[in-house]
Amino acid sequence: MQMTVEPIPNVSERINEIRRLTARIVSREILPNESMLWRMQSGEKVSPADIEAAGEVRSHIKETVRQAGLWAPHLPEEYGGAGLDFLELAYMNEILAYGMAAALFGVVAPNSGNQSILVKYGTDEQKEKWLLPLIDGRMESGFSMTEPDQAGSDPRSLKTTARRDGDEWVINGHKWFTSNGLRADFFIVMCRTEDVDGPADANAKMTQIIVPRDTPGVHILRGINVWGRDSDHCEIRYEDVRVPLDNQLGRTGSGHQAAQDRLGAGRIYHCMNSIGQMWRAFDLMVERMMVREVHGGLLETKQFMQGFIAESYMDIQAARLMTINCAEKMAAGLDARTDISSIKVFVPAAYERVVDRAIQVWGAAGVTGDLPLAAMYQGARTLRLADGPDEVHRILIAKNVLSRYHAGEGWDFAS
Repeated sequence: MQMTVEPIPNVSERINEIRRLTARIVSREILPNESMLWRMQSGEKVSPADIEAAGEVRSHIKETVRQAGLWAPHLPEEYGGAGLDFLELAYMNEILAYGMAAALFGVVAPNSGNQSILVKYGTDEQKEKWLLPLIDGRMESGFSMTEPDQAGSDPRSLKTTARRDGDEWVINGHKWFTSNGLRADFFIVMCRTEDVDGPADANAKMTQIIVPRDTPGVHILRGINVWGRDSDHCEIRYEDVRVPLDNQLGRTGSGHQAAQDRLGAGRIYHCMNSIGQMWRAFDLMVERMMVREVHGGLLETKQFMQGFIAESYMDIQAARLMTINCAEKMAAGLDARTDISSIKVFVPAAYERVVDRAIQVWGAAGVTGDLPLAAMYQGARTLRLADGPDEVHRILIAKNVLSRYHAGEGWDFAS
């Protein structure tokens, strides 16, 4: 089934054109070839001939994306990207996620996030040395923030330190879930810094520092097993790792803000990705109901199954409208903190429910690698932990609401 994408009346013509072009590539180039493109990710043994054939298809699709002007949509045009703004990229993400197509459009985490950070905070020298090779594919990167002994939901608890010694930072700490750790040529490491020559209010705050993988003292302990499968999310020890002061991104103490810049927009994109995946799961579920016969009739004639359609439709519509409303507030420069926390809790839970129903409809086939549903289910559950667990965001929602009421105001749900 091809993706059905109609123009949205109340958005710009450019957004509609981006959605249309993206959906056309997903439907014509990616969905017909997805079993070949993603077979290696299913854990199957793949022949060299299949690998070569998949590589040729990927190359063709990437060239098609470039010709459409959609390559690396998160990057400015001067760095070879499509230069999409925040809302344009948000709307594009739901289409990409439908076909798990982001990598074929030049959006590969954590490289894409690290590229955006380097564009905003990097010096000219850092961009020349790290950003351009990253964009060209001559380098890989990792993002090293989370620590095994500290609560990831409380960034103030991070203990990895960078101590200034002459013209170098000396880094010591223990990280895990450092994404892309096995392939990375360099890591962006979140450190607690002290700078004797710097302003007092920056000391002991977080700073992001570029650390080349081959620096003495960088010890990659393992790729962490996730959902029963090996991954490249690595556990790393940094022991007296010395890098030049020039490897610091932004000013001392700006690391937390840089992380928030990455995560704030990232939460919108994750939710739009989730909506695209829900959309695909919904199509798969309905398609199955229309052809599967059981107990004397098609599944679509059974009231339980009709209930599944209604409930999934409501989940997707509610999640999508909440996310777009939040994105529009952020694009307008309004305070969207409560909305960000709301979608961060609601959307992954809705995603989990929608995929669960699709799996139930497909039966045993739903939990195999023949369909994308099992991977979606694991992804949905993981998102309830990523970028802050549900509980933290529920607390933030309540605090923001209570602060209004304590100030003698109510909550305006129309604003």
